[in-house]
Amino acid sequence: MRKSLSRVLLSPLAAAIVLAAASTPAFAANDNIAPALKQAMKRDLGLNDVQLGQYLKTERLAASQEKALAKAQGSSYAGSWIEKKGNGNFQFVVATTSVGAQKAPLGVEIRNMRHSLADLNTSKGQLDTLLAQGAALPDGVYTWAVDLKSNSVVVGIGKGSQKAGIDFVARSGADAATIRFKTMNEAPTLRSNTQGGLGYLWTDRRYYHACSIGFNVTKGSTLGYVSAGHCGSAGTPVYLEGPAGTGPQWTLGPKLGTFAASVPPTRKNGGGPDYAWIQLDAGVTQSASVYGWGSGDVTVKGSTEAAVGAAICRSGRTSGWHCGTVQSIGNTVNYGKDGIATNLTLTNACSDGGDSGGSFITGTGQAQGVLSGGSGSCDSSTDVDNSYFQPVNPILTKYGLTLKTG
Repeated sequence: MRKSLSRVLLSPLAAAIVLAAASTPAFAANDNIAPALKQAMKRDLGLNDVQLGQYLKTERLAASQEKALAKAQGSSYAGSWIEKKGNGNFQFVVATTSVGAQKAPLGVEIRNMRHSLADLNTSKGQLDTLLAQGAALPDGVYTWAVDLKSNSVVVGIGKGSQKAGIDFVARSGADAATIRFKTMNEAPTLRSNTQGGLGYLWTDRRYYHACSIGFNVTKGSTLGYVSAGHCGSAGTPVYLEGPAGTGPQWTLGPKLGTFAASVPPTRKNGGGPDYAWIQLDAGVTQSASVYGWGSGDVTVKGSTEAAVGAAICRSGRTSGWHCGTVQSIGNTVNYGKDGIATNLTLTNACSDGGDSGGSFITGTGQAQGVLSGGSGSCDSSTDVDNSYFQPVNPILTKYGLTLKTG
């Protein structure tokens, strides 16, 4: 399972990573990027210092004007996203089905599309409803979600599975004009590692499994952290991997606590979320930061959801820091025998086994979610890397938790 961005401290023993999120204003103009994030963003997104600065300016523009611009389009609104142009600069795109030229603020492009966001959400909802009603999901149909940039509902299928995908869409009654099929080289898998793990370890009484801490939280006076639901079930004890959660890998360290609640992906009732929270034992302390894997820790400042196209970085026990961009939200992901997860966010940041449960965060310190699964690898042997994360705010709401911020 995936690596964590947060660090947990055991008295004087263990330094722990933990992402926090709260209600602090997001994307403030005076926000500074932590060195760990800046280095990873420039490396993985191919940005120089000037381009990074221009990106952050666009990110702030999107955060401040998206709601007003969407409201102005009314029922014609077709979504919005941050986009990198051919010259390396960034712009904020607002899509609409309205015909005719419109004046837009500096740095914003108004782009005409065929389908409104409401129409796309309706088609996506018909696929979800079919699954929730108990329809069998073909093995070769892996994912589906609204893709704003292509103005379609993208259905991810395996090689040779287009007929299965077409039949599934036809049974749902979704508007075929809104559907686009994308062939995936491999099926998504949960990012678990049953050999043991860095970050934290847990056991199903047969094997040790490795996952990563997501974000430190509190529930009243009780301390804990959130992670992926498939990382363990309620009542399962967890241990740091090594004395401080940074290894050696598969080394059982001090006991951290116990899973208080957990909801893993399921094949029942159309699937569900992939989240959990772990209650920490007495004597375990927290920090409002994400572990930087040698590049400096990152302070968590809030949990404002990033726009499609926004840069996002993740931290995990197996692969450390890696960045990408938000590709789409609300993804339904078929993990085969491991269940179906719903409402996940897709990114093109790479990840590996053992990273599950780890933190996703923006350059300005906004906690986004915990890693669920993906395809591809960080070893650069694949052309396409996909990682899916469970958004953090629904976890907080479900369990009445408050993210620790600094």
